[in-house]
Amino acid sequence: MFARLFGLQNIPEVTPTEAQARQRTGALVIDVREPHEWKTGHIPGARLIPLDELPLRVAELDPEREIVLVCRSGNRSAQATLYLQRAGFRRVVNLAGGMIAWTRAGLPVER
Repeated sequence: MFARLFGLQNIPEVTPTEAQARQRTGALVIDVREPHEWKTGHIPGARLIPLDELPLRVAELDPEREIVLVCRSGNRSAQATLYLQRAGFRRVVNLAGGMIAWTRAGLPVER
């Protein structure tokens, strides 16, 4: 619903188990939450780039590599997915439901 309200309906999404499988085959997981949120628990192997820093740090990312974006609930990471798509990244997806869905799926969390 949020996505439709804010024009994010064309954002590709994956489930937590799909995200984990993609990470295992080489996808980079980017967490766009704030550092204090990251410290409460994050996906093992993920990299922290807060959403407000993404435009300044986009050059750190490989546009040819698959990227899975994650936040707390999936809203900020949907915005980040859209931003990267507009910047020319073609292999970016949003983790539907964010860390809430990840932890509900019983997947590992690093603290």
